[in-house]
Amino acid sequence: MYSHKKIYFTKMLDKLNDLRNKDEIFILAIETSCDETSAAVVKNGRFVLSNKVASQIELHKIYGGVVPEVASRKHVETINPLIDQALLESKLTFEQLDGIAVTYGPGLVGALLVGVSTAKALAYALSLPLIGVNHIEGHISANYIAYPELSPPFLCLVVSGGHTLIVWVKGYCDYQILGQTRDDAAGEAYDKVARVLGLGYPGGAALDLAAKNGKKTEIRFPRAYIDDDNFDFSFSGLKTSVVNYVNQLNQKGLYVDVENIAYNFQKAVVDVLKVKTIKALQKVGTDKLALSGGVAANSAWRSEMSIEAQRLGFKLYIPPIELCTDNAAMIASAAYYNLLAGNISDLSLNAIPQNTLLTL
Repeated sequence: MYSHKKIYFTKMLDKLNDLRNKDEIFILAIETSCDETSAAVVKNGRFVLSNKVASQIELHKIYGGVVPEVASRKHVETINPLIDQALLESKLTFEQLDGIAVTYGPGLVGALLVGVSTAKALAYALSLPLIGVNHIEGHISANYIAYPELSPPFLCLVVSGGHTLIVWVKGYCDYQILGQTRDDAAGEAYDKVARVLGLGYPGGAALDLAAKNGKKTEIRFPRAYIDDDNFDFSFSGLKTSVVNYVNQLNQKGLYVDVENIAYNFQKAVVDVLKVKTIKALQKVGTDKLALSGGVAANSAWRSEMSIEAQRLGFKLYIPPIELCTDNAAMIASAAYYNLLAGNISDLSLNAIPQNTLLTL
């Protein structure tokens, strides 16, 4: 006798062929990996009908960073009304949906569980396929929304608060990780340095703004792995160097030029990202480079890579800022291609907080 879980999954497998033959596939996606609650409805992986995001920045600002338990509780309060808003804006009903997608990892385990539990309940109640999506794959797929003409293969640099990876996107749902951070991600280093400089939370945008006003007097902060043949990253040493530099100034009673320090820290990060990415681009032999993740919203990084694209003649794809930060539309886009490939989940889908690598 089949359990209800097996019966559900068997029915969903039977539905796949019918869905693949549809001209229009509508997916409702949920994203709760960290401190943004998001729900979106996307058609055919490219056309956003709604993309609602509820930020928790003001809630966590007083703590100087995300408090996991607080984030989880806020997701619980927000997720159902946000789904209703996403459906209302899309002008669709639950009955018109073709699938339910959700981020299952990486991220904060409590936050992820809110989204996963909600998605599983909806998928089962509506008898719709459930598509679990890797958060990093979602960031990559944000480019499909921003650039309808973009298709694999292409190189993608994913840079966010928790991740820094260079990914060779060989096909939809087909990835090869060429390099990744060995310690702190670039975005994590930004937040920690911003805190030391007294720039508040969230640190990335504040540090980027401060760096624009820097006097540009050189402070030679380290650039780890920049000359190595591999494509891995390390930003822990850079972060520590900045912290020590600021502490030494304070101990000697010297002026701490926050804007100039921010400029030189940011230049060190951008230099490493640029060198590694260009080397990887040349290695795989493609003329298409996509950026994604929260740090892709950084003005210095966007400007520097635009200059490199003109200099070297490759095509550069950078999503608009609202698609760089965490959102459910990018999860729906990734889910669409997974659905077409038959990569659906059963009701045993669980949160995997440390799943920092894409399944290859």
